[in-house]
Amino acid sequence: MNDLLNTEVSRDILKRGFSRRAFGKFTTLMTAGASLPFYNEAALAQGLSAMRGLPPDAVRINANENPLGPCNEAAEAIYGVVKKGGRYLYEETFGFTKLQADLEGLKPNYVVPFAGSSAPLHQAVMAFTSPSRPLVMGDPGYEAADRAAKFVGAKTIKVPLAKDYSHDVKAMVAASPTAGVIYICNPNNPTGTLTKRKDIEFVLANMPKGSILLLDEAYIHLTGEGAGSDLVAADKDIIILRTFSKLYGMAGLRAGAAFGRPDLLAKMTPYGAGALPVTGVVGATASLKVSKTLVPERAAIIGAVRQDVMNYLTQKKIAFVPSVSNKIMIDVKRPGAEVFEAMVKEKVVIGRTWAAWPNHVRVSIGTKDEMEKFKTAFSKVMGV
Repeated sequence: MNDLLNTEVSRDILKRGFSRRAFGKFTTLMTAGASLPFYNEAALAQGLSAMRGLPPDAVRINANENPLGPCNEAAEAIYGVVKKGGRYLYEETFGFTKLQADLEGLKPNYVVPFAGSSAPLHQAVMAFTSPSRPLVMGDPGYEAADRAAKFVGAKTIKVPLAKDYSHDVKAMVAASPTAGVIYICNPNNPTGTLTKRKDIEFVLANMPKGSILLLDEAYIHLTGEGAGSDLVAADKDIIILRTFSKLYGMAGLRAGAAFGRPDLLAKMTPYGAGALPVTGVVGATASLKVSKTLVPERAAIIGAVRQDVMNYLTQKKIAFVPSVSNKIMIDVKRPGAEVFEAMVKEKVVIGRTWAAWPNHVRVSIGTKDEMEKFKTAFSKVMGV
């Protein structure tokens, strides 16, 4: 048994029904760092091989990034700390944690910082699913949780979205009497649709005993809707994920956090280790300090461009899922992969398809200029 797996964690793994052979996989995960063996974000960004030959002026609207980048305050903080990068500067992480907790109405020990939200997503699946406790998620939904579950030998139960494209919470709760994790990305990736607060509360009130709700709020700042932090403060069986990759424009800088009761967070933190990138930490801290103005300003900018694209699609009589996020699922009425390849030839890289909806493509919202180029290329490819 590897020394990285302490006695308490090892007992928990065996208690959840894993074999001793599974320890090798757990050890691999814990030592993998950013290069997780079952998933990384680049692997899901469809078309990377095609992108290598693209010219610098190509439009990349495939990964739900924010082309606005870090705000000025974050950029200045990052510039200022670069020369201090030879130090771990743990005090910056402590300061970020305290500020994030204060803004969310939480105690500091209810917040654990991460380099983005992918790591805590993986670690939560590791900690709370097993061969006997499956993952339940919406379909189509963000695939990272499913890949983590498969890596550790846990079953994934995919529940089709409701007619309004929100999560079908009643079906999700009924999907397994032994669910380990019920995963809801809100608003959903890839559809950009919101699951209402009352439905989130329904899951918490009715999910199987021993389950946790993993609420991924990577895109919540774009919606104007209230977040779920108060559910954490009320000590519910919930872990919330946040990232600075989306509205805050820090995808390449890696900063995020998980919110939850200390006992829940303690179960997931052993499955990862390492200091956080200080550039991401100080950038996130600076962003939070101006969040009262930054969040509504950026939500309005992205929302206006998104609405313009949806107006274009409506005018062209192209079916799509109305979105409140920074991406739109568009029904292209033929294999989405074909449209993807055709768009690459027009120097526009759009997002991938999902097995549940093979004739849809996901298009991220870029700048107004980028989306004008998208509309020109898409009209040509679709013949409209």
